[in-house]
Amino acid sequence: MSSRSCSVIVEMRNIVKRFPGVIANDNVSLKICRGEVLAILGENGAGKTTLMNILYGLYLPDEGSIYINGKRVIHASPKDAIKNGVGMVHQHFTLVDDLTVAENIVLGAEDFKVYYNPGKLIEKIREFMKDIGLYVDPSKKAYELSAGEKQKVEILKALYRRISVLILDEPTSVLSPIEVNELFKTIRSLREKGISIVFISHKLDEVLEIADRIVVMRAGKIVGELARKDANVRLLASMMIGASGLSSIEEKFEKNTSTGRKLLEVIDLWVKGDRGEDAVKGVRLSVREGEIVGVAGVAGSGQKELAEAIYGLRPVNRGRIMFNEVEITRLPTVERIKLGISYIPEERVRYGVSVELPIYENIYLEKIHSEESKRGLLEALGVGPLKKRVMLEYAQHVVNKFGVKTPSLTTVAGKLSGGNIQRLIVGRELERGPKLVIASEPTAGLDIAATNFVRRTLVDMSRRGVGVLLISSDLQEVLSLSHKVVVLCNGEVMGVVIPGEASIEDIGLMMTCSKKMSIEEVEKIWAM
Repeated sequence: MSSRSCSVIVEMRNIVKRFPGVIANDNVSLKICRGEVLAILGENGAGKTTLMNILYGLYLPDEGSIYINGKRVIHASPKDAIKNGVGMVHQHFTLVDDLTVAENIVLGAEDFKVYYNPGKLIEKIREFMKDIGLYVDPSKKAYELSAGEKQKVEILKALYRRISVLILDEPTSVLSPIEVNELFKTIRSLREKGISIVFISHKLDEVLEIADRIVVMRAGKIVGELARKDANVRLLASMMIGASGLSSIEEKFEKNTSTGRKLLEVIDLWVKGDRGEDAVKGVRLSVREGEIVGVAGVAGSGQKELAEAIYGLRPVNRGRIMFNEVEITRLPTVERIKLGISYIPEERVRYGVSVELPIYENIYLEKIHSEESKRGLLEALGVGPLKKRVMLEYAQHVVNKFGVKTPSLTTVAGKLSGGNIQRLIVGRELERGPKLVIASEPTAGLDIAATNFVRRTLVDMSRRGVGVLLISSDLQEVLSLSHKVVVLCNGEVMGVVIPGEASIEDIGLMMTCSKKMSIEEVEKIWAM
């Protein structure tokens, strides 16, 4: 969109925001045009989410001002922002677990009390979803939803408030390729209706596909602005990470070619979902030492339930889980951790960290939990010889090795960006010296450098004999890193493929339950 055709709806002037030891936004000025898709691109910690949190009223700027339709406004809270037509969908979900989808969408809206009749409310929301073009069962409770479904509800909740500017913070981080396409259709439809979309992302290909205009941030400043027609991957990457970082674009990873004995074996596994339905149906898979086995599927196909069952967070209804030839089906999670199983959860804020605890405690208390005993925990809290200094030293080691950007080890985890929270979790789990890593969406929301770092780390661990079960909605990631890929649909194994030996079309058909391999074909691949 050219400057001459730009009807400015939002203008942020000379925004400065400081946190202890960090200038998150350094004299940033930004305009948002009516009916455009504006992408804000940058690495983790570049300041893009902070800037939009200021626009949404979550933070007050230390300096600078905001104008909506030419009028100066103060957004002291999200309520102020919504009143002025600005909505935001965050990278981390804010839904109330025990409420239905419909209730979550209208919660806090002016007409919430009007629709006290659950049946009428559900029908109203069903019609609203139809108009928008996004659908999630409005009668479902939020805790029953997959991450992808929760993301959709967050978008619907914002749109229900009749906003004119919609901020999407890493909206595709937990969506499958099919869901991303659906989201992009929705974004284009909203743009046609005159709604402005701010699309915060690290994903260059997505930005180039959906954006009208691109703003690049680095180290708290805007370092470039250009129209999509003038942009390409290498140019955006050089602006985003500097010329020295260009070598990290589309980094290729050489898979480990030597795998050992069978480490994990899942045999005819049946697991219930949150509503009591069969979420995992007779799944069989195995992971060998030094092998990366990927799990692909549309969001909500049983990936979450499978991972939680293997780690011991969800009971098994039927079937067995073997680890190092020992059955662990009924073992508590703490015992599985002791055996050498690590877990990088899909929902990092809900399950991965305690947002109110400082970074060093999030790192070290998990380490103690994985070792032995309550004695270690008591010592860490000051009862015994293990002092805070030891905790800080270990935490500093993890922070340095995994590049967690933080002003201090005593900073609470909730103050970190989503990408840095993920670095913290990945570092903590991988530094425990596991034999098996269950990695669920390990690179969701990470920038180019961080994504390559995590992928490289998983490949390096496989070379050292660690088994990896990689669950990801990024099909390209699964195919590029995995030795074998299990394709799930509606909780069933539709096929097992060797990357490079199956077409994307066939995998897509399996992901949508349109094709299923024979038992003989699957057995042949597992025997390799």
